[in-house]
Amino acid sequence: MDADQKAFLSRRIEEAGFGLFIKNYFPHKKIQKITLSGGIHVCPNRDPATGIVGCTYCNNAAFSPNFQSKGLPISEQLKRGIDFFRHKYPQMGYLAYFQSYTSTFGSYDHLIAQYEEVLSHPDVYGLVISTRPDMMPEPLLNYLEELQKRCFVLIEYGVESTLDRTLKAVNRGHSYALAADTIRKTAERNIAVGAHLILGLPGESKEEMLLHADRLSQLPLSILKLHQLQIVKGTPMAREYLASPTSFRLFSPEEYAALCLEFLLRLRADIALDRFLSQSPPELLIAPQWNIKNYAFNAILKRELDKMYSEKHAPSKSSSIASY
Repeated sequence: MDADQKAFLSRRIEEAGFGLFIKNYFPHKKIQKITLSGGIHVCPNRDPATGIVGCTYCNNAAFSPNFQSKGLPISEQLKRGIDFFRHKYPQMGYLAYFQSYTSTFGSYDHLIAQYEEVLSHPDVYGLVISTRPDMMPEPLLNYLEELQKRCFVLIEYGVESTLDRTLKAVNRGHSYALAADTIRKTAERNIAVGAHLILGLPGESKEEMLLHADRLSQLPLSILKLHQLQIVKGTPMAREYLASPTSFRLFSPEEYAALCLEFLLRLRADIALDRFLSQSPPELLIAPQWNIKNYAFNAILKRELDKMYSEKHAPSKSSSIASY
């Protein structure tokens, strides 16, 4: 690693986060996402009646904020979310974030009514919609193409892996080719597109994980969320892990940081990094037990970067995960 690469990675660490990304769209306004439950509590990839259990790693309860309530009208959820942040930043603007389950797995009329309802709030400046790449129907995409002409719209797709064998193993229910095609079709409508990727899924080598960066760099992505693999209670993967822990290769924070740095060297430089990791609620998380906030992980990234820059810890030798 040379000095230019170190400087590049230092900038990437400092610039990571949704706040700096959204500032490109709203340079004079502080913007906060408000996570909402759209009343869709099902997934097309999950049907207990037929034995389809969904993605093997997924427990949707692992990413629902405390102020969100499935039973509340969307307007009340929005109000509670805004009240939660407003005391600190009275002039803040908001993006309505539809995240839980497959947020576009509903009728067209139902979805549009919800979007228009939240956008009628004077402090809401746009939408962030998280969904599966196989759940973006053409009529909805047409609507969002028109919507982005009057407000900010970001669609986040759960890609999770670029390897079809991994997608099959974790029961994603779609191929990488489908995900790539959906991302391209969305970006062609001038809609900002994000992706989610999990690093550490079972069976993937280090080089295969780095290959994800090469492949995603070929797509018209605006922003990327990285996640370390987490074993969460109530999932098929948790049962697999408890039955055979040695079949899984879970990272230490330092190992994961080293991997992220190498990943960034191969990721297209204009793809923003929303975050490097996520943290499931302690009561649901089995492993790995990191208990690290984003700012603390950034400090680990910087320490690992210093190691990689030294001759003794060159990128090809620095990581203890190099050979698995």
